[in-house]
Amino acid sequence: MSDAPMRWQDELYDLLRRHNITQFAYVPDAGHRILIDRSLADPGALSIPLTTEEEGVALMAGADLGGARGVLLMQSSGAGNCINMLSLIKGGHFPFLTLLSMRGDFGEGNPWQFPMGQAVEPVLKAMGVICMRVEHRDEVIPTVSAALTMSFQGINAVAVLLTQKLLGAKAF
Repeated sequence: MSDAPMRWQDELYDLLRRHNITQFAYVPDAGHRILIDRSLADPGALSIPLTTEEEGVALMAGADLGGARGVLLMQSSGAGNCINMLSLIKGGHFPFLTLLSMRGDFGEGNPWQFPMGQAVEPVLKAMGVICMRVEHRDEVIPTVSAALTMSFQGINAVAVLLTQKLLGAKAF
């Protein structure tokens, strides 16, 4: 048995599964690689690759209608694609949980990532999505635990913003 500490991403995946998250919708993203890989390897999970992020919003509504729970994994740049579709969540009063790997913040070097990275939180809030930021490893599990309760018991739309302080700034 290894004495190495468990990766926070593995702890996060285990938390999601303990809370009966069975559907993992995603657009491929390095920030979510471990969660995506774990969901692909898990026979009890359904991993759904998307062509665009807004498909995931509808998929999460459908999961709820079918009695399942899901999470939408996306990069902050994809949040803009979801704005109009979020009216489905608000109008239908569905629970919605998304984990966003942030770009355009701490240590970002790609100028194309700043506009949406800076707009994510105010735009999501304007659509009625509760936003919770995570900057440090020790905040991941308590924040996502709270988000799971707020989303699936409180029937809210909740976005957990996994910042570049947590993920590390990408070199591209």
